[in-house]
Amino acid sequence: MIKTKIIVTFATLNNTQKNESMNVLLIGSGGRESALAWKIAQSSANLFVAPGNPGTANIAKNVNIKVSDFDTIEKFVIDNNINLVVVGPEIPLIDGLADRLLAIPGGKAPLVVGPKKDGAQLEGSKDFAKQFMIRHNIPTAKYKTFNGDTYAQAVDFLKTLQPPYVLKADGPAAGKGVIIEENFDIACNELKEMFSGKFGKSSAEVVIEEFLSGIELSVFVLTDGHGGYTILPEAKDYKRIGEGDKGLNTGGMGSISPVPFADKVFMDKIETRIIKPTINGLIKDGIDYRGFIFFGLINVNNDPYVIEYNVRMGDPETESVMLRVKGDFVDLLVSAAQGNLNGKKCEIDSQTAATVVLASGGYPEDYKKGFVINGLDVVKDSIVFHAGTKEKDGAIVTDGGRVLTVSSLGNDIPSALQKSLDGISKISFEGAYHRRDIGKDLLKYV
Repeated sequence: MIKTKIIVTFATLNNTQKNESMNVLLIGSGGRESALAWKIAQSSANLFVAPGNPGTANIAKNVNIKVSDFDTIEKFVIDNNINLVVVGPEIPLIDGLADRLLAIPGGKAPLVVGPKKDGAQLEGSKDFAKQFMIRHNIPTAKYKTFNGDTYAQAVDFLKTLQPPYVLKADGPAAGKGVIIEENFDIACNELKEMFSGKFGKSSAEVVIEEFLSGIELSVFVLTDGHGGYTILPEAKDYKRIGEGDKGLNTGGMGSISPVPFADKVFMDKIETRIIKPTINGLIKDGIDYRGFIFFGLINVNNDPYVIEYNVRMGDPETESVMLRVKGDFVDLLVSAAQGNLNGKKCEIDSQTAATVVLASGGYPEDYKKGFVINGLDVVKDSIVFHAGTKEKDGAIVTDGGRVLTVSSLGNDIPSALQKSLDGISKISFEGAYHRRDIGKDLLKYV
């Protein structure tokens, strides 16, 4: 069996004492979960990942359980005395995994990082999220929601907007359910296709909203359901497949943290106008939300607006964010799940983190799988997180569109990015593709 090295020792990143008594189960198998596992493993010796991937197998015990198999997850939690469950992806949360685990009887229910079904609707339904924002005076684009029966009214609403036109599938669509179109006729046709099942059930209803012009960023908060929260490092991700932000949308081709334009003045605006009203709004609405809140934001003339909420960490932002989180991360997770953050703050490394995604040729459209990945064991100055890989016949092979993410710390964006690009240059598989311009658009703000 080939052992794939994903951890590179950074003296500043591996200084946390292990908590030998904590049994942690992390749900998921992608790049986000690889980064979370890497950070959690610094605090806890007893980490399980379900189902995990070849990268997480080096730092935790993988458990062959699908994220949708709630019965087997519950049995594993009980049988293995799991104290803390961290849910990586959104779909299990939207489907009620947290509710299920918290209802385990006999004192065997674990602590859970991740909202219950009611809170998960912030990501599960864009219409729910927009109503929440309007109700609690949180700045966002004006919008209306339509379905196939109200297509004519949707077209009339489009006529009131200036192009480009923004169409969003109401339900989750793996980060790909948003269409931004300049041409009115094409937008109308796209709307028809969405109602006809372009994104499955997720686009049975479509949110149409005004286009906000600005630059985006992602802000992450860990909250405890009782008004306590801590702000994690912010990041900017890059959705387009092509350099210069051209081409089709993807799940994300890279990320940078920190974001230069998100200075103290701007972050104070975010906290005052968006984070606090969101936390208070959840309490006011009777939603006991314990877990991550991902604020997808846009900077419009130095004012922040919410584009969307996610109820988990972002991918590939997590692969940059976790490099900058210092201290005992499990302590923060446990405190949030207990409803008792008590003013605890996330200690943040001042260095810059740059993440570059190595993708399969053809992604985000059709691509082939099963190509042997070479060079993983010779990357020295970066951390390689697995996203779409599997082990086959003793080798690590490609098994997804986004295959690996290479993350590095540096004194600034150019140095961190170059380290990641140098790391990628040592890795090879047939059709491998990556962007070389991650973060370069931010240099004008430095």
